[in-house]
Amino acid sequence: MFNLGWGIFFIAVNFALFLICYRMFGRIGLYAWIGFATVIANIQVTKTIELSIASVGIIMTLGNTIYTTISMSTDMLNEKFGSQEARRAVWFGFFTLIASTIMMQMVLAFEPQETDFAHDSLQTIFGLMPRLAAGSLLAYFISQFLDVRVYGYLRKKFGARNQFWIRTNVSTGFSQLIDSLVFCTIAFAGLYTLGEWLQIVFTTYIFKFIISVLSTPVLYWARSFKLKEEQLQEQSR
Repeated sequence: MFNLGWGIFFIAVNFALFLICYRMFGRIGLYAWIGFATVIANIQVTKTIELSIASVGIIMTLGNTIYTTISMSTDMLNEKFGSQEARRAVWFGFFTLIASTIMMQMVLAFEPQETDFAHDSLQTIFGLMPRLAAGSLLAYFISQFLDVRVYGYLRKKFGARNQFWIRTNVSTGFSQLIDSLVFCTIAFAGLYTLGEWLQIVFTTYIFKFIISVLSTPVLYWARSFKLKEEQLQEQSR
């Protein structure tokens, strides 16, 4: 029961920090958040918890909440600054994920000193199997570019000022489904029965989708911010 209550608070804190980062630093803040979130999400996913909902224990990994805020960031960039800016941010996040993976693998290759106490813990967190790392990188790459493309299509179809909630939820919901399928296929195919694999895909996707729906009012709030760089951009047009 503690995990459920703490999890709700955890989601609220993630959303609050996202808003603060965007409000204080604008477009640069969204870039920084994407770079930060791609690394943190892959650290959090190594921790497994159990949520008790209606007397049913559901085992899941962490990382879903902050991973959803990556899509929130690209959606906000797409909404305020255009699809080209959103695609650029996806490339930035992809680079930070690759760079952090390479550097931490190099760190693990150093031989620890006899009194070192951190190596085993770092090995547990960052010494992920290549299959898991490949799944994470490919899923991020495909799903985030898909999110940007679907959002851009819906923005043109419904207009820039109309149906914002449809654009965010449909683009994020669809891209996260692909993300879950790609990651779970690469990471877990052949390790579990078909039924177990489907359960992992389903629970992973459902939690991501629920969090993305909960993020809708947060995105409306973020969209209402009138930042100085936006005002300057409008004046230059």
